[in-house]
Amino acid sequence: MGLLQVAHQPEPDTVPQKAAMGSVIAFANQKGGVAKTTSTLNLAVALAEEGKRVLTVDLDPQGNLTMSQGLNPDTIERSMYDVLVHRLPLEQVIHKGEIDLAVSSIDLAGAELALSSMIGRERALERALAPFKSQYDYVLIDTPPSLGLLTINALVASDGVIVPVQCEYLSLRGLVQLENTLSMIRENLNPNVAIQGILPTMFDGRTLHAREAVEILQENFGDLVFKTRIRKTVRYAEAPVKGLSVLKYEPGGSAAQAYRELAKEVMNGAQARQHA
Repeated sequence: MGLLQVAHQPEPDTVPQKAAMGSVIAFANQKGGVAKTTSTLNLAVALAEEGKRVLTVDLDPQGNLTMSQGLNPDTIERSMYDVLVHRLPLEQVIHKGEIDLAVSSIDLAGAELALSSMIGRERALERALAPFKSQYDYVLIDTPPSLGLLTINALVASDGVIVPVQCEYLSLRGLVQLENTLSMIRENLNPNVAIQGILPTMFDGRTLHAREAVEILQENFGDLVFKTRIRKTVRYAEAPVKGLSVLKYEPGGSAAQAYRELAKEVMNGAQARQHA
C-alpha cells in the first residue's frame, strides 16, 4: 500500500464543518432613557420568534434587563460580575426565560473598579463569550448609560453596535462621542466593530421636532438609520412590570410589531454583510 493511501480520507458528507459564529451586537448610547433595555429584550424575543437562538447579556448594574424578565437583581447570587471579575463560566449565570439571559446584579456596580487593575481588562467579556458564539445565532448586550469599562468590554466583544436614539435634537449629539470611542476601539482593540444601525426611539410622528430629528439622522448617517421607528407607548413600561417582553405582553399590538419589523431589518442586514 502506498504512503498516500495510508491516511483515511473522510467521505465528503462526513467532513466536519466549522461551526457558524453568532453575531454579537451591543446596544450602546451613553445617554440614559433612550430605550436600550427595551430594544435589547424585544429585539431578542422577535429574533427568537423567527427561530433564531438568542442570548442576551445584562451588563448594566441597574439590572433593568434582568428585572424585565421577572428577576430581582438584588437577590441574585451569581451574575455577570462573577463572570467578568472571577471568570465564572458564563453558563452559570444564564437564566432561561423568554430568551436566554446572562443576569446582572447590584455587584456589577463594582466591576469597573475590580477590572481596572486586571491585565486584559477590556477583553473580559470577549473571553467569556468565546465558547458560546457557536451556540447562538445572536448575542445581544445591554450596556450601561456611560462609556466606561463595562461598555468598552461590550464594544470589544461585539461585531456591531445598535444605537437607540431618542428623537430629540440634543440626543443626536451623543452619537459623535460614541463614534469617537468606537474609533479608538477599532485602532487598539477590535478593528471590526462599527455602528450596525441607528434606531429612532420614542418617536412621536405628530410632532415636527421628532420628524426633523429623524431627518437630521438620515442626513448624517444615511442607510445606517433603521426604517423601523419605535413609537412612544405606555406598553413598553407596562410589560416589564409583568416580567414580560412587549411581544408576549401584547402580541398583536403595534409595539410588538415594531420590533418584529426591526428583527427583519437586522436579519436582512446580516445576510447582506455575509454576501458583501
